[in-house]
Amino acid sequence: MEKTQTDRRENLLFIAWAASVLAMFGSLYFSEIRQYEPCELCWYQRIVMYPFAVILGLAVIKKDYRISLYTMVLSAVGAGISIYHYSIQKISFMADHAAACGRVPCTGQYINWLGFITIPFLALTAFTIIFICSYLVWKKTKEVAE
Repeated sequence: MEKTQTDRRENLLFIAWAASVLAMFGSLYFSEIRQYEPCELCWYQRIVMYPFAVILGLAVIKKDYRISLYTMVLSAVGAGISIYHYSIQKISFMADHAAACGRVPCTGQYINWLGFITIPFLALTAFTIIFICSYLVWKKTKEVAE
């Protein structure tokens, strides 16, 4: 049974890593190819997201399941930033009372697919996938240790 748990943890770590790489390249696509200048909150989300591509990649290679606690905490921080950013884009009360964000307004929406999918929403989706995978790896690692 332990072999099955290990395989599942490997798969979950890989999914988390794949989500981080996809998010990283997605943000680079928007800024470098589509020429969308990131706002200040977008930069904060990138600061949290980009290291995941390296950290989780190394964890996948080394089968280091202990990283899940750290990635769970960091993805929660990133998700919090994304929720706030999405809120000031979509909730008028939040937008009206948002602090000035710099040269590019954080309330701006470069994309608005299906009326609700914006760049912070995409980041929130990636942070959520990383958090869930990290939580499941952390939980399974605790079970195996007992």
